[in-house]
Amino acid sequence: MSDTLTPDPTARADDRPALSPHVALKRVVMLVNPLSGSVGPRAADEAKAILADYDLDATVLTLDGANFEQSIDDAFAAKPDAILVLAGDGTARSVATKAKPDGPMIAPLPGGTMNMLPKALYGTADWKAALKLALEEGASQPVSGGEVQGEYFYCAAILGSPALWAPAREAIRTGKVKLAVQYARRALKRAFSGRLRFKLDGGEKRRTEALVLISPMISKAMEDPIGLEAAAMDPSDTSQAFRLAATALFSDWRHDPAVSTRPAKLIEVRARSKIPAVIDGEPILLKSDAVIRFIPKAFKALAPLPPAAEGSL
Repeated sequence: MSDTLTPDPTARADDRPALSPHVALKRVVMLVNPLSGSVGPRAADEAKAILADYDLDATVLTLDGANFEQSIDDAFAAKPDAILVLAGDGTARSVATKAKPDGPMIAPLPGGTMNMLPKALYGTADWKAALKLALEEGASQPVSGGEVQGEYFYCAAILGSPALWAPAREAIRTGKVKLAVQYARRALKRAFSGRLRFKLDGGEKRRTEALVLISPMISKAMEDPIGLEAAAMDPSDTSQAFRLAATALFSDWRHDPAVSTRPAKLIEVRARSKIPAVIDGEPILLKSDAVIRFIPKAFKALAPLPPAAEGSL
């Protein structure tokens, strides 16, 4: 469903909230998935009310199963200055991937469960506050990321057996304790079934239990976009692995002695079988021979300067 909002000609210009002085915003399209994460059925109407306050040519498209992909295509076909995305992390990632560096600016608003990228860009999990920040203070910012087997990520990728714990972690976050226990048992059965062999930027071959690749915008350890932060997690035994899992969930895991990190632009990973992975919160299965590339300018975000970086790792 689509609604195009036209500015009220009777409204005084000085009564309207001022749009950002950093970019020219004349036409925007907002994609809303009411079934996603924390969005809710009233979000589209609430978005229309907010956008109507601004001197904008704004269109709100509601995403549903029947017109999901078509609505995204329609948003790009309108050639807006920016596409605002209020949906899950996976949808925001798909729209950003489609935009590429030469497409419209993308504002990935917090509508999912983890919201790592929105928190890093806007410093809030409140989508209404993030929307106003994007419109009133937003600038065009290049966002870097990574690519593996045609899949792009802008926050983090986890490769190896710890990726099997992702469903259990998400179940805990949503209060589904019984389901979390089932996922945890499944992860335990499959854990330590095979180690990864990897090389960073053509260097020496190393082995590890898991490899975490973090984008510069999300990483607490990197100030400049010089590569992905590659963190090798290498527990020596089961008890150490449990400690590392707890550390990764509840505190700064870089302080763990089983973790070593460094930036890299080209990461080559091999295993004896397919590699379980989590890409920006989405579980996937990679081939046994995977190459991850750093993408310095993956897409343009509409976000305040500098990024808030609340969702950093």
